[in-house]
Amino acid sequence: MTYADITVRLPSASERWAGDAFRAELRRWVAEAVGDPRVLEVRKTRPWATVWRAETDGGVFYAKQNCAAQSYEAAVVSTLNDLAARHVVPLTAADPGRGFFLTPDLGEPLGDGEVDDWCRVVAAGAQLQLEVARYAGRLVGSGLSVLAPAECQVYVEHQLDTFARLPGGDPRALPPDRRDAVRALLPQVGRWAEEVAALGLPLTLCHNDLHGGNVFDLGGELRFFDFADALVMEPLAALLIPLNLLAHRLEAGPDDERLRRVADAALEVWSEHASMTDLRAALPAALQLARLARVESWVRCTAAMSEPELAEWGDAAAYWLGSLTHPPVVSAA
Repeated sequence: MTYADITVRLPSASERWAGDAFRAELRRWVAEAVGDPRVLEVRKTRPWATVWRAETDGGVFYAKQNCAAQSYEAAVVSTLNDLAARHVVPLTAADPGRGFFLTPDLGEPLGDGEVDDWCRVVAAGAQLQLEVARYAGRLVGSGLSVLAPAECQVYVEHQLDTFARLPGGDPRALPPDRRDAVRALLPQVGRWAEEVAALGLPLTLCHNDLHGGNVFDLGGELRFFDFADALVMEPLAALLIPLNLLAHRLEAGPDDERLRRVADAALEVWSEHASMTDLRAALPAALQLARLARVESWVRCTAAMSEPELAEWGDAAAYWLGSLTHPPVVSAA
């Protein structure tokens, strides 16, 4: 498997999105899909993606294009609509070749509410994972990278070597002392991988940015979106972001029962594959390996950043790689 390379530089995506040529191209595509938009306005632009609101006679829609290294999202959303439509946002139109896709206006996302809301989000996310696990090959065919537990130690070695090629002072760099600390942890990465692999869970979709801001509640049914950061991994990796965000919000330590409650809501979905005892015991190791998914997505995103954007966001991949030395967000039960 080929992984993202932190040394790669591509033309700035955000600079292209700000230009008249892109607006004209997007308008033509939206017009072909749903009719000429009366209003076409940028809603959000980040170095990694742009989202536009299109108001037409047929309704309001949102158009998205990701940076080149994550442009597969259009194909992934198409595939998920085929495999598990009740769990994902409906797709109005897609052009996987250009990475364009269009979804209807579904109102405001669920948002990050109380612990009960987080339980709903992770449980529904795990149910989506369970339903698409048998089709992991189709997700890979749509463009998602695979990072199985058995590959994690080699992945860390690869990224350490790649980061070492960056020149001194580069905003993307991982300082030598932090590289040394992560390299010393390689045997532990191998042990984490063995512990997680022993659960025997299938490889499946890992959203890699799972929280209430990326899900709609439609009449009590949760619909997920924003799959640009996704990979195919073991399923417990998807819990890193929700548990990490909730721990910060609640100022909760790794033994906090509120975090365990949220984790259990997802683990229950997998309890026919492994016992709850084993799932809880292996969760800390899975959460550590999940940090590598964040490394991979941030490395992809930095490729098309401008120099000012690198100054703001460029150290994100290095942070997540270095965070392997941090304690797990949730301890073993």
